[in-house]
Amino acid sequence: MPMEEKREENAVVLDFMVSGKSHSGRSEPLAQLMGEVYFTLLEAVPKEGITLKAGDKVYIGRGERDKISLIKTRITYNELTQTAKNELPNIIMKIIVEHEDKFVALFNTAGPVNIREHSLELLPGIGKKHLDAILKARQEKKFESFKDITDRVALMQEPAKLIRDRIIEELQGTGRFYMFTKPYVKREGYGRY
Repeated sequence: MPMEEKREENAVVLDFMVSGKSHSGRSEPLAQLMGEVYFTLLEAVPKEGITLKAGDKVYIGRGERDKISLIKTRITYNELTQTAKNELPNIIMKIIVEHEDKFVALFNTAGPVNIREHSLELLPGIGKKHLDAILKARQEKKFESFKDITDRVALMQEPAKLIRDRIIEELQGTGRFYMFTKPYVKREGYGRY
């Protein structure tokens, strides 16, 4: 049985262009979106008469959509508008904070990537010393919040910011491993992501 493709159900608007992209020959409204679960970057056409703004949440699942008419395509970080790139860190941080339990669980359950590297070391700012402190602290008691992590791990930076920075790195396509996003693979066809 084939594995079901992971798809986003909800997204957050990064940018809304009333007349579309300036270099496009077609003048149609266009929104750049980021999925809330896999941080998938998408371009979509809103329904007629709908105006969106950065930070708006929209349903993009297979059911009846109220604001989005069509998902045009999946895009790369480099295809984002400058406005979308500027909004990205704040919107990612908002998603992380809203789903804190999911991201704290990562600190409680993450394991090695290979025999030399632990997946937590993929987070910017976590080296061997922080890793050892995190593993020791989680053995004593599971972490309950981001604050709990910073309170119990000496000199630990804000975990939410480390996660945000890692997600941005993954979206830029600069890493070998993906913890939070789906790697971008260019597909043939229209409207697929």
